[in-house]
Amino acid sequence: MVFDKLKKYGELVMFSHTLFSLPFGLTAMLWAADGLPELRVFFWILVALFGARNGANAFNRIADRHIDQRNERTKDRHLPSGSVRVYEAYGITALCFLLMAFAAYMLNLTCLILLPFAIVLFIFYSYSKRFTWLCHFILGTACGGAPVGAWIAVTGGITFMPLFLGAAVCFWVAGFDIIYATQDIEFGRKEGLCSIPARFGLKNALWMARASHAMHILCLLAIYILMPRGIFFLMGIIVSVILLCMEHYNVIPENKNKMIFASYHINQVLSVVFFIFAMIDFWSGKIL
Repeated sequence: MVFDKLKKYGELVMFSHTLFSLPFGLTAMLWAADGLPELRVFFWILVALFGARNGANAFNRIADRHIDQRNERTKDRHLPSGSVRVYEAYGITALCFLLMAFAAYMLNLTCLILLPFAIVLFIFYSYSKRFTWLCHFILGTACGGAPVGAWIAVTGGITFMPLFLGAAVCFWVAGFDIIYATQDIEFGRKEGLCSIPARFGLKNALWMARASHAMHILCLLAIYILMPRGIFFLMGIIVSVILLCMEHYNVIPENKNKMIFASYHINQVLSVVFFIFAMIDFWSGKIL
């Protein structure tokens, strides 16, 4: 019974999708510390990223529960179907945000000061689709906070490098969120919701997703040139380009399995692959 509940809670916040921003946050941590930070800092960064990501997802499910109930594609999600109660989702949100807050306290004063801005951004995103088609980029900005926050957690300050990495995450997430939203064009228009596909149509939305992913690659290339990084980092960028091309090739809005593959599975692989190449590049530079 307990394990069934925990499984449902994990599905509610899409815990399996934690891999999206986490590898970028860990990459920023590695660069900021010029290696592995002390164990205490590493632990609290993981706690903060876990709390932020899952708390934001839980709250988004709460905010969207009535919309999800009216959408044929999402009506079987946990809150609309009643398999998870709303008060349980609020409890998960509160617990995750408290974990994030305590982690910020344990890290440094700058993290603690910036904490309210992060939580407000998470909440703001959950309602942004009701009034602006820029909601995809607001989500991207929220996710892009992972590498920026990890850098601040290590150094207590900020430079241009985590901002470039945060921008890369922002454009990457916005791009695949636009692709995901193509499944609900007619529903979004009927409900008066704002999204790039609902506002500009399928063809234009897909071009905007491609442009967003092109910006993602340009941000990574800027890091490669300005930091500078080595050949393995460049190889990671090349593999990312290949994976993004596969993603766009598999966009078929009327095919749910294809859309899940394009929007989620490929991007989970992309973030892990990027982290592996970035890590190899970093340590090979240390050894050589």
